[in-house]
This record gives sequence, C-alpha cells and structure tokens, in this order.
Amino acid sequence: MEWKVERKFNPLSTIVYLRMKDKIQLKQNQRVALKDIAYISTDASIKEDLQNMFIYQITEEDKNIVVLDCFIIIDFLRKYYPQIQFEVFGAEQTIINVKEKQKKPSIFLIVLVWFLLFIGTAMTIMNFHYDVSMQEVQQKLHYLLTGEKVEFPLWIQIPYSLGLGVGMLLFFNHWFKKRINEEPSPIEVELFNYQEALNNYIKKHENVLYDHKHPD
Repeated sequence: MEWKVERKFNPLSTIVYLRMKDKIQLKQNQRVALKDIAYISTDASIKEDLQNMFIYQITEEDKNIVVLDCFIIIDFLRKYYPQIQFEVFGAEQTIINVKEKQKKPSIFLIVLVWFLLFIGTAMTIMNFHYDVSMQEVQQKLHYLLTGEKVEFPLWIQIPYSLGLGVGMLLFFNHWFKKRINEEPSPIEVELFNYQEALNNYIKKHENVLYDHKHPD
C-alpha cells in the first residue's frame, strides 16, 4: 500500500536559492526568463512559475551586451512574491551577449590574415636567430664535437628545426583542433585571465537594468 503525502505551499517558510549564470548568449529582441540567467532551487510548487517568469526584454538599445544584477532581480521578484525569502549564491551578475547575425566569412580576408601571421612569425624567428648568432653557435658546436669546420652543420640544424616545431606544438598543446592533453596551454590561461578581467570590467560599467522593460 502506497502513501501519498501532499505538500502545501507555505510562502512564509519558503526560501528560493538563486545562482546567477556568469555569461549567456541570447538573440536580439528576445525576452529573458529567470531560468535563462539563473539556476533555481526551491519548492517544486513554485519553481516552474519562477523559472518561466520574464525578467527583461532585450532591445536594439542594448546593442551587444546586457548586464543583469541579482539585487535588481530580487527587487523585481519580491513585487510578485513579497513573502518569499530569496538568497543568492555565487556570481552576482549575469552578462548577456546579444547574438548578432553572422556574416559569411571572407576567404580573401582569411588568406590575408594567415599570410600576414605567417610572414610575421617567420621574421620573428629569423631575427631572434640572427640576434643570438645561432648559426655561429651551431658551427662552433660542430667543431667542438668533430674537430672540423663547416658552414652548414646540417646534422645539428635539421634536428634543431624539427625540435623547434615540435616544441611549439607541445607548448601550445594543440594540433589544429586536437588537444594533446587535458592541461590548458599558457595562451589559453592568458586568454582566460583576459576574459575574466574583461567580464569584471563589463559588470562594473554596463550594470544597467531598465525598469520599463520589465513585463507587467
């Protein structure tokens, strides 16, 4: 024999826990629901209503970035649920990147950028080897090991060139789109730190929520 226990919703004893999402991507003119910007943990009787509650309307005035602050979100929710206690954990703002219409990539532009990067990288490597007199160092190393003087010690230069390429692959931890191991590369760490600093700047300077965009 199964017993079913019906739970009654008591607003005085209900606590809603919110965890704001750090960053999301939505379309232009899209209405933002609470479930889009936050994770919700609360009584099942009101969870669905909270998740589907519209919080914000994205317009062309927002351009490509919107920042929603948890304190303004809670003030808005208390207008409809004044007896419920709301608590926020984790991030206090959510950054919304407004997705723009993607343009077809230009093959000419891709080839031009690739060519410029290739030439720039090659010039950097050649200038470095010229500054440190790498060829003279290799010639002296060949003389110390063999006692002979040659202009191009290929048995040293060829492995060195191959090792230079393999070392760069290991350093950046990528072979095209394939990752060599699970550890992040130094450039990925730097990009992550840059993105974190950029997000903090955006949260501080773009933290605006227009009341007239709240649904009634």
